Amino acid sequence: MSDKKATLKIDGIDEAIELPIHSGTLGPDVVDVGGLTARGMFTYDPGFVSTAACESQITFIDGGKGILLHRGYPIEQLAEESDYLETCYLLLYGELPSREQKEEFVSTVHKHTMVNEQLRTFFNGFRRDAHPMAIMCGVVGALSAFYHDSLEISDEQHRQVAAFRLIAKMPTLAAMSYKYSTGGPFMYPDNSLNYAENFLHMMFGNPCEPSNISPVLAKAMDRVFLLHADHEQNASTSTVRLAGSSGANPFACIAAGIAALWGPSHGGANEAVLEMLEEIGDISHIDSFVARAKDKDDPFRLMGFGHRVYKNFDPRAKVMKQAADEVLAELGIENDPLLDIAKRLEEIALHDDYFIEKKLYPNVDFYSGIILKAIGIPTSMFTVIFAVGRTVGWIAHWNEMISGSYRIGRPRQLYTGYTQRDFVTVDER
Repeated sequence: MSDKKATLKIDGIDEAIELPIHSGTLGPDVVDVGGLTARGMFTYDPGFVSTAACESQITFIDGGKGILLHRGYPIEQLAEESDYLETCYLLLYGELPSREQKEEFVSTVHKHTMVNEQLRTFFNGFRRDAHPMAIMCGVVGALSAFYHDSLEISDEQHRQVAAFRLIAKMPTLAAMSYKYSTGGPFMYPDNSLNYAENFLHMMFGNPCEPSNISPVLAKAMDRVFLLHADHEQNASTSTVRLAGSSGANPFACIAAGIAALWGPSHGGANEAVLEMLEEIGDISHIDSFVARAKDKDDPFRLMGFGHRVYKNFDPRAKVMKQAADEVLAELGIENDPLLDIAKRLEEIALHDDYFIEKKLYPNVDFYSGIILKAIGIPTSMFTVIFAVGRTVGWIAHWNEMISGSYRIGRPRQLYTGYTQRDFVTVDER
């Protein structure tokens, strides 16, 4: 806490109110408005866009400068030099692992990739055309019915075991949700493969022959997971924290995060990119759709450009663009209509004065959608893959909260309904 204070003068109250100001290691100062409650007042901040609901040491974002740091490390460096599981270790424990620590961490994750065989029967309760996110909400929450030995949230060892289980089993459950929709056989994990290779093996492999995983596609998949690993106090992370503040078990909290992520304004953005490309339909239609996007009276929006947080550029997008270029080159895709539309839109956004002035650069969702489409992953699975990558961020924030001092979340409201009314019997209405 700094020595600075804010002084608030309110009409009708003679005495000014002093509010403490807190300073973080990075970012703007924060005015502590907790003292207003004693005076019978609350602050009003729809969407909590100007409210710090917690203190955290995990991730920092400066949207104006296009900065994203995990435990102080720039996301560009992690994406270039690290891998997903090493980044998981960093997010969970605060420091990069030694070689021995990384090997032990990876080995422990591998030991937890299997799911209880009875979980397989859960899938039979869903329709074959059920959205994979609907399945994930159900089966991840159901993990608490199988792993009773890691539900004591006050026990650090329980929390650690739950973390390993969730990170390891999410790709398995995600691949099962895809296989169920296609009627294909569930694939057991192959722990001789790395995290991304194993996911692609379970997604596209079959028991009749060994999987042949392209190193280029596996690297791109790993980057997709890494670049989605955490993003500070977004809607789904805040949901996990809010659910966790009630003392709910970690599997239930992560299921709540999955439900929040499902929304098209959050995790469904890369799915919306592909839907937009399909709506455009042909490269010859692009100019008319761009004109519509520039027309303030037209509700049409180009998805995958700009970002609510990043007012300059999304630092993850540069890395994802590189991965997208590598994937397209590896697969030799030259005549895919949707990808042709995407590449033309990218060119326009990077050179058109309208997009440059408004800083509507292609974001991480734009490029991740291209990568996943090229690999052959159906659009309905895009948000599921986002959830797989984000699981470690949810767990890190949940564990940070549970292991410190916290209060149950209880937002207040500005009530604008009726004042008190007396009940009238049905005959008198």
